[in-house]
Amino acid sequence: MQRHLISAADLTRDDAVLILDTAEEMARVADRPIKKLPTLRGRTVVNLFFEDSTRTRISFEAAEKRLSADVINFTAKGSSVSKGESLKDTAQTLEAMGVDAVVIRHGASGAPYRLATSGWIDAAVINAGDGTHQHPTQALLDAFTMRRRLVGRDAGIGQDLSGKRITIVGDVLHSRVARSNVDLLHTLGAEVTLVAPPTLVPVGVENWPCEISYDLDSTLSKSDAVMMLRVQRERMNAAFFPTEREYSRRYGLDGDRMAKMPEHAIVMHPGPMVRGMEITAEVADSERCTVVEQVANGVSIRMAVLYLLLGGNEPAVTHTRTEEK
Repeated sequence: MQRHLISAADLTRDDAVLILDTAEEMARVADRPIKKLPTLRGRTVVNLFFEDSTRTRISFEAAEKRLSADVINFTAKGSSVSKGESLKDTAQTLEAMGVDAVVIRHGASGAPYRLATSGWIDAAVINAGDGTHQHPTQALLDAFTMRRRLVGRDAGIGQDLSGKRITIVGDVLHSRVARSNVDLLHTLGAEVTLVAPPTLVPVGVENWPCEISYDLDSTLSKSDAVMMLRVQRERMNAAFFPTEREYSRRYGLDGDRMAKMPEHAIVMHPGPMVRGMEITAEVADSERCTVVEQVANGVSIRMAVLYLLLGGNEPAVTHTRTEEK
């Protein structure tokens, strides 16, 4: 494992499989009466959130506390940042406090990379989402969920997602989740297809390691997993599609469309869901939808990442593995 986790593209196949296998071990902790490990006792982790977040922040906090770390939650609202303090000054304040890791979410793409490479702070940096750039732990928990559902909980140990066909649907333009998943799933051997209106496809997407389609119905019958993305109105500064009804008609997942998917195929969503637009209640509440599993798996994945970055070089699993040197 590297010093920081900034981008899903930085992970090799062996890195990614190691994290997934370690997360499988961490998931067993959740089944114990006492859901804690002493691994990070005495270590201090700061959750540095410049953007609003509930699901990701709580997930990281739960992971940190289950590993017995000391946790400091920092939000921009009500802090010195709202008074004009820079990222550099905030980082140097944290450095003076002697923190061991910083989990950062920021509205500016590249902020976690800047923090990790600036020399302002001598701590591991984990990207919890930056602008429209990357969200690596989300991609990891998605891959973990896919491997459990499509390969098997025990059969998946040491395995990647070779040959699996994943379709990602919706607002790709503004989605760090889509970018991170394309990078990681390609590394793990999966075949990825992006489906979106032409106006919600990024410039240069032809260079991404995936296929592009504008027709959702044509991809469903050959998908092992379909991931629906939220339309991010808060990042939009123009009209990217005529109406919500038109978007839902062409790119929403309802019961009829789900019926076209193979019987084993699953439906995923990074949350929060906008029911009735990108996904209907019928689909969201079906057994094939993994949204609640993804939240639970997020804690296990984040425990694994923190463990591998801060707890030592040895994996928490016992099987043999090969590492790229």
